[in-house]
Amino acid sequence: MGFYVCAERPTSDGRMDMLVQTSDYVYIFEFKINQSAEVALQQIDAKNYVAPFEADNRKIFKIGVNFSTQLRRIDDWKIVE
Repeated sequence: MGFYVCAERPTSDGRMDMLVQTSDYVYIFEFKINQSAEVALQQIDAKNYVAPFEADNRKIFKIGVNFSTQLRRIDDWKIVE
């Protein structure tokens, strides 16, 4: 499909859970367990995972996802441009 996908991509301040790059977009995913999508997004911002792509012309999306062990599925997700 022409996508670049990297799990646990290292940064200077941690590791992105997942990075997906296309010719037009960059998707930065952070996954949490029994927390919230908002906590995941806060980590993306706190650790500045967007920094390597700030000079990139592609549109960047930050995606926070939470998995519930009680429900055994995704129970919260949020996308921020």
